[in-house]
Amino acid sequence: MKEGSIQDLANHIPVMSNEILSYLNIESDGVYIDGTIGPGGHATPIINNLGKHGKLIGIDRDEEALKICRKNFSNSSALLSLHHSSYNKLDTILSKEGVSRVNGVILDLGLSSNQLKAKQRGFSYRSDGDLDMRFDFSSGEKASDIIKNNNIDKLTKIFQIYGEERFSYRIARSIKEMKEMKSVNHLREAIRRCTPPKNRDRIFARIFQALRIVVNKELEILQDFLLKFADFLSPNGTIAIISYHSLEDRLVKHQYKHLSNISSLKILTKKPLRPTEIEITTNKRSKSAKLRVARKI
Repeated sequence: MKEGSIQDLANHIPVMSNEILSYLNIESDGVYIDGTIGPGGHATPIINNLGKHGKLIGIDRDEEALKICRKNFSNSSALLSLHHSSYNKLDTILSKEGVSRVNGVILDLGLSSNQLKAKQRGFSYRSDGDLDMRFDFSSGEKASDIIKNNNIDKLTKIFQIYGEERFSYRIARSIKEMKEMKSVNHLREAIRRCTPPKNRDRIFARIFQALRIVVNKELEILQDFLLKFADFLSPNGTIAIISYHSLEDRLVKHQYKHLSNISSLKILTKKPLRPTEIEITTNKRSKSAKLRVARKI
């Protein structure tokens, strides 16, 4: 069976699952949205607390992840409605569902373990594969296309803005000097050639992050969502967002604050919650996670 298939990728540990469940305070007949449902790690405790009149609407851009999720929850299909879409389309999705308000929304903006392990996606710098990085294989430019279609100056800006990388220009120039740039190993080699060995793994991570953000328009989608989600929360409805880097967290923080200032939201986490040391030990990818929660007034 090829790398990245459903059977290979069913093991995913949700981040700060207990904290999210505590803040959601699930109502048995409530309607909830998991905007980044993936294989369904966060969905499991939500569905387990729903009664027969409750509902979870799951959204994901990754069709492979939705196949896993559908299989995982085959016995709970009456409580779960899945959509191959982006979470910023919640207005269109709720219209299709005939729902005007929901009791809670969660987003986990990180990559799943499943996605990182799938070599054909190219998300991880740790193993070779196609330089793709799309969440949705059916649309958009690959990371290799972004590199091909942008000059050194534009790539430098991408690495500076989305990766906050100090060697951005040097790396962009090295990338454009490479004869081929279609695989993870090609990109790794371009970075290796022009950067000091100390902390090079962090440099790899920042460049891969920057390309992934641009490929998937992650910040634009988050910004669009943040402008509209409050309109679809019921009074006392909860919004919980887990972010993994400062650009995302800053957007969430500022919009929560704006909505709090106009008496639309009550912020429940004055400072973002971080995973416990025990969770970080058992799930290393949770280390950079920040959870911000607010409630509709």
